[in-house]
Amino acid sequence: MTTDAAASPRRRGRPGYDLETVLRISVEVFNERGYDGASMDDLARRLGIAKSAIYHHVSGKEELLRLALDRALDGLWEVAERVRDMKGPAIRRLETLVREAVLVLVDRLPYVTLLLRVRGNTATERAALDRRRAIDALVASLVAEAAADGDLRAGIDPRLAARLLFGTVNSVAEWYRPPAEGAGGSEVADAVCALAFDGLRVRG
Repeated sequence: MTTDAAASPRRRGRPGYDLETVLRISVEVFNERGYDGASMDDLARRLGIAKSAIYHHVSGKEELLRLALDRALDGLWEVAERVRDMKGPAIRRLETLVREAVLVLVDRLPYVTLLLRVRGNTATERAALDRRRAIDALVASLVAEAAADGDLRAGIDPRLAARLLFGTVNSVAEWYRPPAEGAGGSEVADAVCALAFDGLRVRG
C-alpha cells in the first residue's frame, strides 16, 4: 500500500532568498542571455521572487557581476599565489599552475565561463581583466624562466606561449560539462597538461 506522500510527486519549492542562490541563478542567466542582455526583471522571473528580494542582498546587477567574477578570479589567484611560493624548477611550477587552473575552471565552471566573456565594458569588467592580466604575466614569467633553464624549446616567445597555454585551459569551458560518469576534473587536467607540455618541453 502506498502512502499519500509516495503517491503524489513532491512539489519543488521556489529557490531560497539567500545570496548564494541569487548569485548562482543570476550567473546562469548572464551566461544564457549575456550580461548586457539580462535585466533585473529577468533575474527576478528566473528566481521566482520580487526584484526587491534581490536588492535585499545586492545593490544591483553590476554587484552580482562583481561577486561572480570574484568567485572565478579568487580561485585562480589562490593558485597563482601557491605557485609563487613554490620551490623547484620553473617547469614544474608552470605545470602545477596550468593543472590547478583547469581544476578551478571545472569546479567553478559557470563563473569562469562568465569571466571569459567579459570585454571590459564596465569598471567591474575592467578590474577583472586587470586581475586576469596579472595571472597571464605570471605564466609568461614562468615560461621565460623554464626556457632559460633549458626545459622548454628554444625560441618560444614567453607571452605567446602563455596565451597558448591559457587558451588551451580556457577552451575547456566551451565543451566541458560535468558528467554523471566519465572524465572528471583531474582527468581533464592531466589531458591538458599532456597535450600542452609534450609540445613545449625539450625532449631528452
